[in-house]
Amino acid sequence: MPEYRSYDRIGVIGAGAWGTSLALTAARAGRQVRLWAREAEVVDAIAATRQNSLFLPGVPLPETIEGTPDLGKAVAGADALLIVPPAQHLRATLMAVAAVAARGTPLVVCAKGIERGTGKLVTEVLAEAAEGFAPAILSGPSFARDSALGLPTAVTIAAEMGIAERLQASLSHSTFRPYASDDLVGVALGGAAKNVYAIACGIVDGMGLGESARAALLARSFAELSRLGGALGARTETLMGLAGLGDLVLTATSPTSRNFHFGQEVGRGKTIAELRVPGHPLAEGVETAPALVTRARAEQIELPVADTMAAVLDGSLPLQGAILRLMSRPLKSE
Repeated sequence: MPEYRSYDRIGVIGAGAWGTSLALTAARAGRQVRLWAREAEVVDAIAATRQNSLFLPGVPLPETIEGTPDLGKAVAGADALLIVPPAQHLRATLMAVAAVAARGTPLVVCAKGIERGTGKLVTEVLAEAAEGFAPAILSGPSFARDSALGLPTAVTIAAEMGIAERLQASLSHSTFRPYASDDLVGVALGGAAKNVYAIACGIVDGMGLGESARAALLARSFAELSRLGGALGARTETLMGLAGLGDLVLTATSPTSRNFHFGQEVGRGKTIAELRVPGHPLAEGVETAPALVTRARAEQIELPVADTMAAVLDGSLPLQGAILRLMSRPLKSE
């Protein structure tokens, strides 16, 4: 593989756990990083203690990461920008960035989800909200703290291939391995849908339905993801890779996963209202489930598991009814 020139100045927009971890990844790869935070206490903590004590406590940040509350300063002179808000706030964030960033700059969406009001993938939101910029997406099986602690992590970066390869060179280091792709749709869909199915697998675990049931649900969930991916033009190898199956397996089997844990709590009898703790956002799959179903219906694709999850999460279907609905579907060939 030829050597690609890196993007040496990276702006990271969003200083939650994942944004901070990605800033640390870029710094470890030798880049100069500006990390934009909405919260003044995050910027102050980085300057005073070299930690993001609010979202990623206990992880030291090098001097090559500069925290700032000024969006204009965060994007000024950046060769590439990593955009890391929650998916439902992505459009507003992109519009704000597009107003101050240089046209043509690669914008790398690092959010996972589907816009609830429109059913659009994060890459489609990117195309609408930030015209004139180079679109890209980073996704894959990754927990922020694992990556921040230097544990081995592999992800997919999708963009026009020359840009994807430069981003790959810009972020790669001894414990962070990005793979380049030009399948933005497949990477975006895999990162979004897996959260819905992780909640479903968590519910099965929380209800004590057994590992056989969870394995069956995981397999059928991937079948749904593949059907919708085919309709949207995603490539099979992308969905079988890190951003699809890899991320699904991690998120749908680990108690560390916010979505899986959320599902466990629902399966144990907690209500959505009880889990809506002030200051702690709901698992992304709660918002993604109805959006995923809306998009699938527009494509005339059946997603029985996702549809059932959307009904459970909006309170229109009790858990026992969900099991009956899925287990009593017409018998068919796999």
